Amino acid sequence: MSISFIRGNDGEVLYLYNMLFEDFKLNKQILNAVADAGYVHATPIQERAIPRVLSGHDVLGIAQTGTGKTAAYVLPILKKLGYAQGEDPRCVIIVPTRELVLQVVEVIESFTSYMDIRAVGVYGGTSLKTQAKTVLEGCDIIVATPGRLFDLRAQGHLVIERTEILILDEADHMLDLGFIDDIKDLMRHLPKKRQTLFFSATINPKIKKLAYSLVTNPIRIQISPKDPVSKNIDHTVAFIEMDDKRFFLEHLIKENEQRKLLIFVRTKVRAERVKKAMDRVNIDSDTIHSDKTDEDRVKTIERFKEG
Repeated sequence: MSISFIRGNDGEVLYLYNMLFEDFKLNKQILNAVADAGYVHATPIQERAIPRVLSGHDVLGIAQTGTGKTAAYVLPILKKLGYAQGEDPRCVIIVPTRELVLQVVEVIESFTSYMDIRAVGVYGGTSLKTQAKTVLEGCDIIVATPGRLFDLRAQGHLVIERTEILILDEADHMLDLGFIDDIKDLMRHLPKKRQTLFFSATINPKIKKLAYSLVTNPIRIQISPKDPVSKNIDHTVAFIEMDDKRFFLEHLIKENEQRKLLIFVRTKVRAERVKKAMDRVNIDSDTIHSDKTDEDRVKTIERFKEG
């Protein structure tokens, strides 16, 4: 274990131990999977969260996307679950979008390659009947969007009353998407005696109020660098007239032919218009938005990953 020193925003000296994953009290099966994934050192959120989760504390974690939050809670909960039960879920993970459901399930599956623990992902935009059948086959961890979790429980396909660990990830996005009522209703059906982990990229009075209504005497962990943009990202702003945007985008893409580009637009209609404009100049592109089927969205993400 090596120790490094950095200064926080307020000048306070912070100690970062640059911990190895083998420094945590994780079992051999998990460590083997971590090694297979190529991870050696923990990130700051992992260093601070993993020991607290293992010790049974509720955690309120404030950390941006891309800081290793998912592993910060997945690794210790796998150690705590330890074995497959395969009936009703012992851990419920709630996230805002279907893409994040799939991402979290993928992370769990990579870390359980040597363990007999089953994770299931459920989300809207696909057959409720098919997902209900999958859930009824039994699982140890369920990763879900709030609306679909609410529907499955309300229709009797899912029992969450025996949940041991509840995790809300990207809670700020869930509030932005209007899931607050579904979340509050679900809380009424969870056991009061449970461990709750609450993660958000931002903290404001509304999020703070929700967090403290769910957690009990939490350990608060805040990883908020002075510069919120990752050091490996360059960012630039260009002001372009509306009529020139398509030509500018075409030029930008052709200048970066060997790179993957992710383009955000304001509406679903505009996404399709941009794709058609790119098709006209022989640039291969695809769209993801809420009018797309789940199958199409997954295929698009896989194509993007593969280049």
